[in-house]
Amino acid sequence: MTYEGLVQIFLLVCLAGLGVLAILCLIRVIIGPRTSGRMLGINMIGTQVIAAIALVSVLRGEETFIDVGVVYALLNFLAVVCLTKIYIGIYEHRIRKIRAAKKQSGEGRSV
Repeated sequence: MTYEGLVQIFLLVCLAGLGVLAILCLIRVIIGPRTSGRMLGINMIGTQVIAAIALVSVLRGEETFIDVGVVYALLNFLAVVCLTKIYIGIYEHRIRKIRAAKKQSGEGRSV
């Protein structure tokens, strides 16, 4: 076997491994008991897709896929930032509601 053939087999095995890991992360997103774990799973899937794009670029010998991977990385970053902002907003809203309820119940007892 030539060196190029071994490299192609190695890259295909890496792609298969990334596919398996993406499925495991998808299971984590679906089952995950907490929102933070789900967000982490989504971010991991995005990172694995970027790695897969880079591997396909090397397999095909086309540099244009790297540009696609960079754009996808930027979109993945923006999506995670937006999801985090939404999650923090929902968390802060829940805390305000709990504090308001405690304040009302505390005022009702003292009167």
